[in-house]
Amino acid sequence: MSAHPGHHHAHDHGAPPGGPVPPGYRRVLWIALAVNAAMFLLEIGAGLAADSVSLLADAIDFFGDAANYALSLAVLALAAGWRSRAAMLKAMSMLAFGVFVLGRAAWGAWTGASPEAATMGAIGLLALAANVGVGWLLYAWREGDADMRSVWLCTRNDAIGNVAVLLAALGVFGTGTAWPDLLVAAAMGGLALAAGGSVLRQARRELAAAR
Repeated sequence: MSAHPGHHHAHDHGAPPGGPVPPGYRRVLWIALAVNAAMFLLEIGAGLAADSVSLLADAIDFFGDAANYALSLAVLALAAGWRSRAAMLKAMSMLAFGVFVLGRAAWGAWTGASPEAATMGAIGLLALAANVGVGWLLYAWREGDADMRSVWLCTRNDAIGNVAVLLAALGVFGTGTAWPDLLVAAAMGGLALAAGGSVLRQARRELAAAR
């Protein structure tokens, strides 16, 4: 399965469902795993220190992605059916993340604590740089099977989330309230629900085809 026309230089790596593991993909997954694990540790500390729901949401997202990359590495050499089952497990984790973040945002709205904008902005910039780098590495495999697609979608959503965290930091700084932070956290939760549903549907189709 090739990428779009005009992207043929190093962008035709997407493996068909159940096809062989493309060269270089395993190495990229290891890099992505290391970056996401490091960013989770950094962001969870910063989110707690700054009292920012959107930073905490982003940290949990990094943790989920690190687990997802580890799962992808574990099933890379397995048959298509197992890769699809792994994608379904990831989809469920994305859905669970979305529900958790929406709940945490609702709790933040109830308690009304205002986060620290400067920490949000600094960590948001660092997280964006990390995700753009990983996304650039993974771009070539965005049209592979459900497992590869879930890896690409997680990273793409993270980069979108990072931009949103930066906008939230500006909003918190400008308004002096928690609402920009809570709205961005809620949007990130919604994005996770949508992406999780998309991966789940593709994985189910691939499982049905494998049977």
